[in-house]
Amino acid sequence: MLVASLGLPASAALAADSSDIEAAFDSAFVRSQPLSQSSSRRESVYSDPFQTQVARLASAEQGRIGVAAYDLTSGRSVAVLGDQPFPFASTIKVAIVSTFLEQVDAGRLRLGDLYPLMVPVPSRKFDGPVAPVRAGNSFSADSLITMALTHSNNQATDALLAAVGGPAAVNDWLRRTGNSGIHIDRDIATLVRDDGAINPATTIDTRDSATPMAMVRMLTGLYQGRWLSSQSRNFLLATMERCKTGKNRIRALMPEGATIAHKTGTLSNTASDIGIITMPDGRAIALAIYVTGQGSKASRDWRIAEIARSIYDGYLYAPSGASAASARK
Repeated sequence: MLVASLGLPASAALAADSSDIEAAFDSAFVRSQPLSQSSSRRESVYSDPFQTQVARLASAEQGRIGVAAYDLTSGRSVAVLGDQPFPFASTIKVAIVSTFLEQVDAGRLRLGDLYPLMVPVPSRKFDGPVAPVRAGNSFSADSLITMALTHSNNQATDALLAAVGGPAAVNDWLRRTGNSGIHIDRDIATLVRDDGAINPATTIDTRDSATPMAMVRMLTGLYQGRWLSSQSRNFLLATMERCKTGKNRIRALMPEGATIAHKTGTLSNTASDIGIITMPDGRAIALAIYVTGQGSKASRDWRIAEIARSIYDGYLYAPSGASAASARK
């Protein structure tokens, strides 16, 4: 089975510690089918129209597609290739900002402090393990966070990454918060400079990667305020709600009344979008969609939009008991 329920009431999920959350997510999403399995066979393992529709839209026939979603109220979850690594691209910026905000909460950094942009210096692809950068204009940390999350500014992101101590510090935050399945190896300047060496539609590269399940786990914990102060948590989510990139992705087909706090990612032959959708009735859905191949950027964007709307409708209209029933089969 690719889909199952966490089997936890909302109150239990909120009260669990990070190790409990990780175990719950791992038990909720059963291991994904191999890449070679046809979409029709994958669909056959689903037990209701909601799950089947997501599997159909996430067909890997034109390139790998990874999906995970979780209803924070009901505990209902859905995943397709949910534990396979995908290039995280700029979706990692949520983890980088969260690492910075944790240090703000601890009093080691301040949002008003100034940090210089990390401006790439032209260099040949793969010419050394780290792309050269120079210090640019300085901005306050809160401005850098806004630039990184709303406009996906890479120079601002690398400024924040340098301030927290580089990729090792982000990996340490991910480890301490129980968010296995996400790993950052390079700064954004190097990631962009060396992009394109591997085709993510056909090959799994575990460097600078995340599984959809892991991203949904991270988003869930951040939304629940598990690792940040309420002030930092609210600042993070409010900034993500102002995201200007990816208008043709998660947000494209969402109905009026839905609030979307999200972050996009784009690299060679891959597009992604992760975030929290708050429905008109107040329910929150954490989702992560990673798309490769599909023939063009426009096709990748549209696939994300279709999957996101399918997930929204599935949670809106599916019977609340369907998840528990399918989990027992």
